[in-house]
Amino acid sequence: MSVVWVFPGQGSHRRGMGTGVLDRYPDLCARAEEILGYSVEELCGDTRRLRDTRYVQPALYTVDALSYLARREDGGRPDYLAGHSLGEYAALFAAGCFDFETGLRLVRRRGELMGEASGGTMTAVLGMPRERLEELLGGTGVDVANDNSPEQVVIAGPKDAIGAAGKAIQEAGGKCVALNVRTAFHSRYMKDAADAFAGELESVAYGEPQIPVISNVTARPHVAGAMAETLRRQIDSPVRWLDGLRYLIRQGVDELEEIGPGDVLTKLWDVTRKYPVPAAPAAETEPDSAEHASPAVAPAETSVSAQTPVLAETPVLAQRSVPAQTPVPAQRSVPAQAGPASTRTPAVVPASAGSEDLAASLGSHEFREDYGLRHAYLTGSMFKGIASTDLVIRMGKAGLMGFFGAGGLTLPEIEAAIETIRRGLGTGEGFGMNLLYGFDEDGLERDTVELYLRHDVRYVEAAAYPHVTAPLVRYRFTGAHRDASGRPVAVRHVLAKVSRPEVAAAFMRPPPEPVLRRLVAQGALTEEEAEAASALPVSEDVCVEADSAGHTDGRSPYALMPAMVALRDGENARHGYAKPIRVGASGGLGAPEAVAAAFVLGADFVVTGSVNQCSPEAGTSDDVKDMLAGLDVQDTAYAPAGDMFELGARVQVARKGTLFPARANKLYQLYRQHGALAELDDKTARTIQDKYFRRSFAEVWDETAAYLAARKPDELTRAEANPRHKMALVFRWYFVHSIRLALEGAPGRRVDYQVHCGPAMGSFNRYAETIGLSRWQDRHVDVIADRLMSDAAAVLDTRLRGLVRDRS
Repeated sequence: MSVVWVFPGQGSHRRGMGTGVLDRYPDLCARAEEILGYSVEELCGDTRRLRDTRYVQPALYTVDALSYLARREDGGRPDYLAGHSLGEYAALFAAGCFDFETGLRLVRRRGELMGEASGGTMTAVLGMPRERLEELLGGTGVDVANDNSPEQVVIAGPKDAIGAAGKAIQEAGGKCVALNVRTAFHSRYMKDAADAFAGELESVAYGEPQIPVISNVTARPHVAGAMAETLRRQIDSPVRWLDGLRYLIRQGVDELEEIGPGDVLTKLWDVTRKYPVPAAPAAETEPDSAEHASPAVAPAETSVSAQTPVLAETPVLAQRSVPAQTPVPAQRSVPAQAGPASTRTPAVVPASAGSEDLAASLGSHEFREDYGLRHAYLTGSMFKGIASTDLVIRMGKAGLMGFFGAGGLTLPEIEAAIETIRRGLGTGEGFGMNLLYGFDEDGLERDTVELYLRHDVRYVEAAAYPHVTAPLVRYRFTGAHRDASGRPVAVRHVLAKVSRPEVAAAFMRPPPEPVLRRLVAQGALTEEEAEAASALPVSEDVCVEADSAGHTDGRSPYALMPAMVALRDGENARHGYAKPIRVGASGGLGAPEAVAAAFVLGADFVVTGSVNQCSPEAGTSDDVKDMLAGLDVQDTAYAPAGDMFELGARVQVARKGTLFPARANKLYQLYRQHGALAELDDKTARTIQDKYFRRSFAEVWDETAAYLAARKPDELTRAEANPRHKMALVFRWYFVHSIRLALEGAPGRRVDYQVHCGPAMGSFNRYAETIGLSRWQDRHVDVIADRLMSDAAAVLDTRLRGLVRDRS
């Protein structure tokens, strides 16, 4: 099942529109008032001004855009977007092509220019085939303005010419309905307005649509490079709404949901669905551009309905009725080549024919819908910003999603990253942030949650959690509520990465009652939020982390996945969740065969890690990427985790070309054997200082003590009183330093690089050689995602067919 969300234009506006939506977003309404100089809420109650195009367009754009945000918060995700005339701007905002303010400024100027035009009128023509109508209009000075449905076309031109054309149409058996407008919108008579608008349109940096948006001018999906010209032409070109609906039907769309006031577009959809859909024109598979904007000729259709709704760029107020709720969309069908075309390298061997379509069916379609993805695929966070803002933005623009690596960064650094990502994507959609477990719930974890709530971050990857914490529960259930049907809804998503069943079970269950009570008593959750939380799992998406980079238990996915899937099934049955928990897979995913195996084992989605570190977008040094590109499957090792050094937790790191694993394990061995630095023999102490640290223990301690004095004075006091703890902190300095050296690509220090990496990197390197991606400079993260998923689908298709043949 596939769905399009559509946004109405002028003609659907009415007095009182936006009730219940505008007051839901006071900050955006305040921003709109700053830009426009008047209140949109007051404007929506002003019948006089709602007759003026200059006011109608900003008001309707605001209502459409905020209605979209409300619909997204209440659940659901479209596969396609479209908007009729002015509504196209709301659709482009929803797709992340520009932010709310940019769209409002464009619409304000558009309304001013279109409001200045005059001297014409418009008429709806019912019951006449488009090709016959065009014959009658030839040489009359009248243009087709809206091709709305098989039963309705709107024409525009000078009043006298419209009158003469109307007589000819009626004599030929058509019916004409005059529209109460004083301007020939969407016709040649709007050329001056279109040209005047060009400069404003060209000043905007458009992002690639995160969801395909059907253009009024071309009736095919927008692309960023042609967007300014296409929007300019929209003013003086016909609205090819019927051709756009037919394109969507050919793509498999079978549901339409109207977002905003009225139900005019819903009725046009219902009418169009009654008629056969012509075969796709040859140009339909070509990329969208302004050159492909010639209007298509509709086939002959003679049916007429007195109930056919009329929609044009007109200040006539439309009767509003509430459309029925459409089912939740199945998946987001973003074209495979979404993202900047310049990043596609001709050296890359194309995926096998049809495998992209197969890839779009792998995993859970509900997962794709909830996360707004075209594949059930995510890139995981890599700490210290290695999963960088560039990486996350690139994924978002390609119709995918990545989690920013917030671990090890300060709150100001994390906040700056959120702001950068939002600017890069244009909306708050399409990205996630990492949230690390904190030993002190009143420390960094709590403060990070506060930051994420303040910036309305909707997706987090919860990592290294041994149990569910109060800050995590607060994040997950802030904004939780029951919808109109009484179903509990959480507006924030927690993807929990786990490797142990007992931890997974805690995330699959509702939060502990004592934690909820404490949060309510503190004012951190409302009673309503806590009540909804009691009927929802802490995480609807639990990712099973097998042998991976970073913190790992080194477990086999073949053992973990069946156990976790069975656990999930039991918790779903036990709690009767309205939306079942989903299980994902991560760790070791470096080849299509591994991704295919994850889905066979029952994964609803996959999360990749190591392979993305060796990409142009990763936030590490080129020297590290060169090193990673030379690894094979055996070139990793286990080492102590610096942040959990005393506990003996391990990480998996690259060992080829670096001595870090051996040196890190040596430091942990010495920590286990000795109670203080003073107990080390002279030779060992000298080796560590001269070869590992390249500075004295005293210098390392001075640097460490200065850091603790500024941030953790209690721990400094403890270390000065406990020689063994002091030794641990000195040794832990090396772990921080080795990461810093790798991130900087320090010359001559590769032997000390700490690079978190699993065997998936070596597996991917072998695979990359076969598809033209041997150079890491060509391995853009969205390219990696597309190739792994499409080739995994091909592997499954080929091998399953082979099994069937063998058995037969």
